[in-house]
Amino acid sequence: MTRTALRICPLCEATCGLTLTVEGSRVTAARGDRDDVFSRGFICPKGASFGALDADPDRLRVPLVRRGGELREASWEEAFAAVADGIRPLVERYGPGVVGVVLGNPNVHTVAGALYPPVLIGALGTRAVFTASTLDQMPKHVSSGLLFGDANAIPVPDLDRTDHLLLIGANPVESNGSLCTAPDFPGRLKALRARGGTLTVIDPRRTRTAKLADRHVAIRPGTDALLLAAVAHVLFEEGLTDLGALAAHVEGVDELRATLRDFTPESVAPACDVDAATTRSLARELVAAPTAAVYARIGSCTVAHGTLASWLVDVLNVLTGNLDRPGGALFPQAATDKTPRPAGPGRGFALGRWRSRVSGHPEAKGELPLAALAEEIDTGVAGGGVPAAGAGTAAGAGTAAGAGTPAAGAGTVAGAGTAAAGSGTPVAGAGTAAAPAGAEAHPLRALVAVAANPVLSAPDGDRLDKALASLDFMVSVDPYLNETSRHAHVVLPPPPPAQSPHHDFAFNALAVRNQVRYTRPAVPLEPGRMAETEIMARLILAVTGAGTGTGTGPGGTDPAAVDDMVIGQTLRRAVREPHSPVHGRDPGELTALLTGADGPERRLDLMLRLGPYGDGFGARPDGLTLDKLLAHPHGIDLGPLRPRLPQPLKTRSGKVELLPGPIAADLPRLRRALADRPAGLVLVGRRHLRSNNSWMHNIPALTGGSNRCTLHLHPEDAARLGVRDGAAVRVKGAGGEVTVPAEVTDSVRPGVVSLPHGWGHDRPGTRLSHAATDPGVNVNQLLDGSLLDPLSGNAVLNGVPVTLTPTP
Repeated sequence: MTRTALRICPLCEATCGLTLTVEGSRVTAARGDRDDVFSRGFICPKGASFGALDADPDRLRVPLVRRGGELREASWEEAFAAVADGIRPLVERYGPGVVGVVLGNPNVHTVAGALYPPVLIGALGTRAVFTASTLDQMPKHVSSGLLFGDANAIPVPDLDRTDHLLLIGANPVESNGSLCTAPDFPGRLKALRARGGTLTVIDPRRTRTAKLADRHVAIRPGTDALLLAAVAHVLFEEGLTDLGALAAHVEGVDELRATLRDFTPESVAPACDVDAATTRSLARELVAAPTAAVYARIGSCTVAHGTLASWLVDVLNVLTGNLDRPGGALFPQAATDKTPRPAGPGRGFALGRWRSRVSGHPEAKGELPLAALAEEIDTGVAGGGVPAAGAGTAAGAGTAAGAGTPAAGAGTVAGAGTAAAGSGTPVAGAGTAAAPAGAEAHPLRALVAVAANPVLSAPDGDRLDKALASLDFMVSVDPYLNETSRHAHVVLPPPPPAQSPHHDFAFNALAVRNQVRYTRPAVPLEPGRMAETEIMARLILAVTGAGTGTGTGPGGTDPAAVDDMVIGQTLRRAVREPHSPVHGRDPGELTALLTGADGPERRLDLMLRLGPYGDGFGARPDGLTLDKLLAHPHGIDLGPLRPRLPQPLKTRSGKVELLPGPIAADLPRLRRALADRPAGLVLVGRRHLRSNNSWMHNIPALTGGSNRCTLHLHPEDAARLGVRDGAAVRVKGAGGEVTVPAEVTDSVRPGVVSLPHGWGHDRPGTRLSHAATDPGVNVNQLLDGSLLDPLSGNAVLNGVPVTLTPTP
């Protein structure tokens, strides 16, 4: 029997609505849902390949448990018992700090990945939290935290109403957007130009996005912050600043003017390789446009001054009066955000509340740099690891700690609001937060990895590969036996996407239009499968010693206890908050009103009801509930983005703090960069439309064509080095070397080479049969992990020096 079913696509940040064709229990086709309130029928090649990914024969179907050195199929009960037996003795002997948690990019694309990692981290009580955010967008979180007091308050460009878009280090025509959720981003850019608007792209590559632009500025990689500082300088120098209505909500303008005095267009030109006249034009065009927005992404984040570049993006939006106004950059309001609190001073944002054990890297948003994971495992007992003065416990940081599963990016799971609420309180049997000051700090001995493949995504995968092999215990929640999960002692495989529900907790908080959508599983769970939400709930119970059985009897605790705990804690807190719509009510009465088929749906209902559009458990009868959302299968449109300041601000002043202390302290490092000149070639990454990091290379329909692992090299550099198109070339960096085919093209500027991210599928012990046929090379093996943006701990993946040698 053939039928259709709706499903929100989980394969990138665009979150397009799909209409699936289902034959029996198999998805045979996918097309765009024309009635979807957000995507209106748009679909990309990834979404069109939904069925192939869903049915990939290499996806694991049952748990694997290591016995006698080999991973063997096991029952779910055996798997969770092995988790408890592996984790609990280590925690009881050494403390919770010996267990690390690694969260990968796909976490932000699933309901389970949004709801449960914060609870897991809080239950374990560990500060050793590493996510893909520190390979991607952590600089933006840090700059937002410092400017606005909230690391997840990220303004997005109002694409559909802006007159001028300045786009830096982003290629949304191929990425579909990042930290800016916008189905059909290419169509929106074309519409901008069609209505007479202007698109300017700053990128060392002439990307498909740059080809659409009115102006393409081929900047030298890694110098975005210098150029943006010079643009801000021009605004001050020429009297072009105009904060407009923002003025009452901003402090530090005069101090900013003084500190940017040295960054003239002429002084930055040699480092950026952008002439002063162009820089001045960029500034003047921003001001001349009726509305304008500056938007930057991974190319500006994954560089040595990533946080400064991210900060300066919003500085320019502020100085031109374009922050928080239609056509500029606005703060989205997701349906599952917490009840908006009254405007006023908040707690602010703190960096470095604790530091990593080996190198002393400061935490950011509750996370340590993923580039430091290997040394935290393979380096012996060392100093560090103790809390900074006034630091809270890791459990108290539970919400923040779980927030960084990117994205990619994404990395804004704490944007799930009350989903993370209560995650700071351990489940019964959980250990305490972290070793107290002065206690001995131990190397990581165990790891919980959820949808993560850092052997390919983090710098120096060879070292991490060896480090993972030395762990006493590792559990991986992953559908594949990949380059990282092959080291696990237990692998817990979630079901395919068609068998899972979907709501975009993270990406709705970054969307260019306010809307809400939810789809239940398109296909029932296959026999022997376990829902990913149940896997995560049972994992929490297992690591805390609260239960390992898969039943609700003596052999284990009902996994619904985890959801009940979060619901109870959230409601008890909500009824105490004066601004809450349920202030003063009985939590038990409210709990009884929740609807939903299971714990995750009840939590979604809770978040919708307490959210900014919710019914407040009857206080606003026309408001959102899960039942109302289910009655609108194509979603509910909540309207265009609206100005929201000062309400989103949580700084201690209650204002946009334009020159935060940590930023001011890092600016001398940027001044020193004025004298930097790369002596040779520098490396940048590359994104392909049919790819999303390392987790789609096993799908034949998504590989080949332009999605190939080749080194892009400018013809001038190729001629100078004697490199022929298609010939193998050896690329060497601080972390190692790789040999890869050269692709000579003028789409990359001279002095720059480009390799895509996520390849290198040639390690033994994996089960990725298609990916292994054309494995490519791991670009991150060229990095040794020592280069980090000091404020955010983000790995420097772009603008790094490399050397090239033609192979004989």
